[in-house]
Amino acid sequence: MALNIVEKIDNRVKVRNVLMSVSDKRGLEEFVPALVQACPGVKIYSTGGTYVKVKEILGDKAEGTLVAVSDYTGQPEMQGGLVKTLDFKIYLGLLSETYNDAHQADIKRLDAKAIDMVVVNLYPFRETVAKEGVTPEMARTNIDIGGPCMVRASAKNYLRVASVTDPLDYPNLANELAAHEGTIGLDTRFKLMKKAFTHTAEYDTAIAKFFTTRTWDEVKGTYSF
Repeated sequence: MALNIVEKIDNRVKVRNVLMSVSDKRGLEEFVPALVQACPGVKIYSTGGTYVKVKEILGDKAEGTLVAVSDYTGQPEMQGGLVKTLDFKIYLGLLSETYNDAHQADIKRLDAKAIDMVVVNLYPFRETVAKEGVTPEMARTNIDIGGPCMVRASAKNYLRVASVTDPLDYPNLANELAAHEGTIGLDTRFKLMKKAFTHTAEYDTAIAKFFTTRTWDEVKGTYSF
């Protein structure tokens, strides 16, 4: 069984659909145009502030390239933006195995897209709790939910998906896409996977460290009952 799967894995994956949602927007000015140029016909699915930023970067080229996640899923964002990407159609696109006929049938059933690249970094939890006078409530509201889910799902499926969490990787990715007709190699996807799980592990560790060093009396004092 494993041999059959290995035989069907593509070393190089064509980047046709990208899910992009970042708190740290450094490097997008260069990366987004390079991505669009190297991958003709690429669709970028995005949300919130990232959508606004990418639209600004692309200008007239945004039409036909940039898609709001809510338009793709058919579900409007929750008021305040707390729920944007936690949608079955999104995770079908992230976790599906394009070499699996049953998964392909599910994609067609929902008119979904196999997502080839995820560009995500998380709410600035560590930066928030490093500020003087930060309260447990301020920390709580900066715990990212959708971001880690997307990162973990795409990293798990590195056989097909590139999980990009570090803006410092943008230049090398842009060069690889340009040099290989808009494709990303399995070796690169593997490296990105390791970095992605390190990213989420460090993020969860920072959350745990902050709250385990607080007492209930300290936390309780920030609320009115």
